[in-house]
Amino acid sequence: MKGGYVYIMTSRKDGVLYVGVAADLAARVYQHRIGEGSRFCRRYGLARLVYAERFEDIADAIAAEKRIKKWRRAWKIALIEKDNPGWDDLFETINH
Repeated sequence: MKGGYVYIMTSRKDGVLYVGVAADLAARVYQHRIGEGSRFCRRYGLARLVYAERFEDIADAIAAEKRIKKWRRAWKIALIEKDNPGWDDLFETINH
């Protein structure tokens, strides 16, 4: 099976969070950034990638997405801040 990513988008530090899954992370984040990714991201202006985790199997990425979506907000924030305490936009790090 092909790998995949679970990722979190936001508009700013401590802003609205969107948890998603994608096989091609760069393409999916680009869709969000131009307003074609999801209605939720478009509605709240979520264009900053603040968390991404790669899985060897897309099924594992989907399971992680479902699990993280059920988490409390504080747990999601802790997950982001563990590797990205400044809530930097990670899009440029994946898009080269």
